[in-house]
Amino acid sequence: MDDFYDRLPLQDAFGTLSDAECYAPLPDDWVVGAADIVGSTQAIAEGRYKTVNMIGAAVISAQINAAEGRAFPFVFGGDGAAFACPQEQAEAAKRALSAVRRWAEEEFGLSLRVALVPVAAIRKAGREVAVARYQASQGVDYAMFIGGGISWAEAQMKRGQYDLPHAPAGTQPDLTGLSCRWSQMKARNGQILSVLIQPEDGAEAAAFAALVDKVLGVVGDLERNGHPAPVDGPGTDWPPAGAEMEARATRGRLTVAKRKRQILFETFMAWVLVKTGLKVGGFDARRYARVVGENADFRKFDDGLKMTLDCDDVTAARLTEVLETARQAGLIRYGTHSQSEAMMTCIVPSIMRDDHVHFIDGATGGYTQAATQIRGAGP
Repeated sequence: MDDFYDRLPLQDAFGTLSDAECYAPLPDDWVVGAADIVGSTQAIAEGRYKTVNMIGAAVISAQINAAEGRAFPFVFGGDGAAFACPQEQAEAAKRALSAVRRWAEEEFGLSLRVALVPVAAIRKAGREVAVARYQASQGVDYAMFIGGGISWAEAQMKRGQYDLPHAPAGTQPDLTGLSCRWSQMKARNGQILSVLIQPEDGAEAAAFAALVDKVLGVVGDLERNGHPAPVDGPGTDWPPAGAEMEARATRGRLTVAKRKRQILFETFMAWVLVKTGLKVGGFDARRYARVVGENADFRKFDDGLKMTLDCDDVTAARLTEVLETARQAGLIRYGTHSQSEAMMTCIVPSIMRDDHVHFIDGATGGYTQAATQIRGAGP
């Protein structure tokens, strides 16, 4: 069994991840999987941002379940996701991608592009896929990617290359653990700012790393580096706004109505425990909420830097000034999107463990909308 990813050291300081020395190239016989929603910008304009995020997270959830406990690198992109796995896992990864593609279309009427690209093909095209593991908390680590290979694979996917077929009609992916039960998180400091920063082709790695360090210095003045989740975790309302969507994702052989009733009961009990502080069967709901915030993925390296920040207007202006100067110098392209709330989509294998993962995005399109605002080099 390939143990490449298991052997990678855990990095516990996010700022160090601007240094390419922290990363290791993926083995040449690995594959990169990618998925994104066709027409996600229009879906968001129609108010379907929770659906878009749920499908993006579903890509990862299906791969986690297909991997059967084996760790592998993945990254959430808002309207899609990317991951990598060894050749021995490729067939299972293909089936899971195809199943999510079928489910997204049948359950939500949204088309999903999916592709599986050999790392060797990425390198032949002159790009690299290198990965590091960032320990966001004691319970969770997230993959960070550099090298341009993920972006290249996604671009090829959008051109129809390395396409995978739909699974047979009626196929349900295994999305056990996928949920969206937390309330949206209102900005405490003025705005939730979604930020995408990508190096221009040919930009020197050292210069881009220096720019990232400057950016992190600016946002480092924010409370908890701009983390959108409060210290005690996101809030809970009842009934949760995402109950029906979660039911449609995780119903298995049940009807949507029956699965929704289960979710409403579970979330009502959790709401009571959070409000009262009572502990049941060793489950401490208030501690769980705190760990959710600690585990949340609000910043990442994904062939560039992506962040969802709870940000004041002064810091946002300073950040824009730094980014605009770097853009005009031909070093980066970047996009931002401001909104009043952030949202969270979760994968929770067990509430009794601390290894649950939580993806944060802006609540009105976040990363997807920021991508539409990308500005490249030039005056």
